[in-house]
Amino acid sequence: MAVSKLLDNSTALNCKRFQESLSVINCFATGDKAMKGTGLSSEVAELMRRVRTVVGARARLAGVGGVGASGAGSVHLAELQHALAASCRATPRLRHAWLSNLAEHNARQGDYDEAMCCQLHIAALMAEYLKLRGTQQWGADEFAEISLNILRDETGLKIDEGMTDVHYNEQAFLDQLMVCTEAVDKAERYELLGPLYRLIIPLYERRKDYQALLACYQHLTKAYAKVIEVTNSGKRLLGRFYRVAFFGKAHFGEDEEGIEFIYKEPKLTSLSEISEKLQQFYEQKYGAGNVKMIMDSAPVNRDELDSKLAYIQVTWVRAAPEGVVVSGGGEGSFERAHNVRRFVFETPFTRDGAARGPVHHQRIRLTHLTTDSWFPYVKRRVPVIDTQVEEKSPIEVAVSEMEGQVTELQEIVNAKAPDIKKLQLRLQGSVCVQVNAGPLAYANAFLDPTLAPMYPDDMVEKLKNIFKEFLTVCHAALQLNAKLISSDQVSYHEALETNYYKLSHSLSGMLGQPLQDILVNGNLSTTVPGVELESSNA
Repeated sequence: MAVSKLLDNSTALNCKRFQESLSVINCFATGDKAMKGTGLSSEVAELMRRVRTVVGARARLAGVGGVGASGAGSVHLAELQHALAASCRATPRLRHAWLSNLAEHNARQGDYDEAMCCQLHIAALMAEYLKLRGTQQWGADEFAEISLNILRDETGLKIDEGMTDVHYNEQAFLDQLMVCTEAVDKAERYELLGPLYRLIIPLYERRKDYQALLACYQHLTKAYAKVIEVTNSGKRLLGRFYRVAFFGKAHFGEDEEGIEFIYKEPKLTSLSEISEKLQQFYEQKYGAGNVKMIMDSAPVNRDELDSKLAYIQVTWVRAAPEGVVVSGGGEGSFERAHNVRRFVFETPFTRDGAARGPVHHQRIRLTHLTTDSWFPYVKRRVPVIDTQVEEKSPIEVAVSEMEGQVTELQEIVNAKAPDIKKLQLRLQGSVCVQVNAGPLAYANAFLDPTLAPMYPDDMVEKLKNIFKEFLTVCHAALQLNAKLISSDQVSYHEALETNYYKLSHSLSGMLGQPLQDILVNGNLSTTVPGVELESSNA
């Protein structure tokens, strides 16, 4: 606290002399024989580390333009404010103040997810304090369902002498929880209001504050209605994720050089938008001719890079939540964008060095990334702490692609409010017979009786089964289309139907089963009730 006050003072702090004095204190603590085995030296070392963080972050804070920083610079400002908040973990009042500053900064930038997280962390900090003071039974661990970061960041608070001026009580805590409900609304993460109100409602029930309880339940009713609305419409956009890697010791400091980050970008930010934003920011910093963007996802050979330049590689990544079967699949899906720290991106390649080739040569490299924190967090970029790479053979690529097509069609067919445009686009892409592309190309390459023996039997069998599912779900999609179309689309539907039967005829020989048997064995689990698909080819 004293250091923060010194830094706020208009008198400039001589950082060099100050850092030296910290080292001297550290030396005394480690060299004091009488204190050996008491833990003092390690606690002093930790305190000195925190103080250095405060001094360093405040110096850099001035360097990025302070509270006025925007665009890519705002990411750096958020990181510095986060570092300051982290250095004050043992001092709730200071941590609270820095998290509040960070919340305001995020809100100014329109980063409502991150502003929400700051408010939730403040509430958890207060809960932990009240628990340690004995005025409440539970602490920050009760927020785990809302954010896994809270469990890590806000538990383990220590009560010390510096806490005498902290005046948290139940009312202040309740007020903060209500601030959180507003922040959740603004971030459009309506699913979090249920677990949040499960913390709030018992406090109001104990007080018998029925007016407040009425307001809570009214808000919850609206929130659940919103969840249904955005799930059915698919119009909620919870952000996109990009992997950004920095190369170039001459320019990037140790905080960035050679390090990969996942950036969470708002709404439908495109690859070109984030790339342009990063290029502009770093060109202002290092000079227009000194920054080069790497736009492909292939591994970077650092020996081939010009040591005088700053290189930035940007890759779109998809969230891959652990242990979650995501039904919605899209970028608006809550499960795909909440409490996620695992991401994956694909790099196509062939053995001869080209990125793309015929399907029987096409391979894919899957890069799995794990970040230091879960998204959303109090800041928009988080470093990657683990990278795993796996390669898929051509037949594995075919299996994966066909599984994706089947899943996507099933989601459209089983939706409570089917989207006819989506349905027709997917149907057209699936059933239009093209020998050199799409499903038929995979079947010709891997299921043709003369070629199939070249591949593992289990993979060939798996691909056959997926193709049977594919024909079944296409049949159900055609039934649904027949039910939804208007009279002016009858000929279009008939063309789709003809293409479907041409495709099924081409495939049935390779699958060793006529279409009728495939549909019967598939149990038509995705059939639309009350609609029969009629065709002379059936």
